[in-house]
Amino acid sequence: MKTPALFALAGKTALVTGGGRGIGRHIALGLAEAGADVFIASRKLDKLEDAAAEITATGARGVAVQADITKEKEVDSLVDRVLADAGRIDILVNNSGMVWAAPTLEYPLEGWDRVFALNVRALWMLSQRVARHMKDAGGGVIIHVTSVSAYKGSREEIQPVVAYNASKGAVVTLTKDMAVKLAPHGIRVNALAPGSFLTDMMNYVRHDEEALRRFSRVIPLGRPGGPDDIKGVAVFLASDAAAYMTGHTLVVDGGVLAVDPWPVPEVD
Repeated sequence: MKTPALFALAGKTALVTGGGRGIGRHIALGLAEAGADVFIASRKLDKLEDAAAEITATGARGVAVQADITKEKEVDSLVDRVLADAGRIDILVNNSGMVWAAPTLEYPLEGWDRVFALNVRALWMLSQRVARHMKDAGGGVIIHVTSVSAYKGSREEIQPVVAYNASKGAVVTLTKDMAVKLAPHGIRVNALAPGSFLTDMMNYVRHDEEALRRFSRVIPLGRPGGPDDIKGVAVFLASDAAAYMTGHTLVVDGGVLAVDPWPVPEVD
């Protein structure tokens, strides 16, 4: 197979959760640009419809489906809807997630439970449901979106998000275990661990030149990630180019995890 064909996704159907904005939207668009039809799901339909229109503009099919994947019945309905419409799910991207910030010693159980309900439990429910279909279909690809936060702690004064960090670490381990258990069925399971990307969550940096400069100093490549930085690696994992890869997490962070933790000196 020639190299361009290894990355082609024509004829594939993908389901991307949290596909209406941010990293999920970038991934969904990347899969569509590689030829896949893409169903995107989230609780809020307005942003989903905008993203679906953007996907359709690439020449692929983009379909918005409203669903709360923390609820088992809605997970079943979501998968049934995609299968009834497309007849297959070749690629699942578990991107939906949430964060709850609070001081560690006062961190509420409500926050912990809600974070794990979406970031881990919902991810597992949807993966299990889709994997059953993939087994019967002869294989497929599952991609979890975790975070660089899975690999390190965060200072309380900067990111008091203990449940988020723990949940993303759980996803890294779940990726490995699912990969081993699903490999006999032809299902590959990998993950992406993004660093800092210019999404809506980072508007406070995006619109402040000085804040962006200071923020970028801690990133060896000198900038936050953009759409193309995540699209390419997502297409790689979803495609035959990664056919011999399973159980791994690709870190896409501009080099943050590679650098020592000492403060970066100011440079005039």
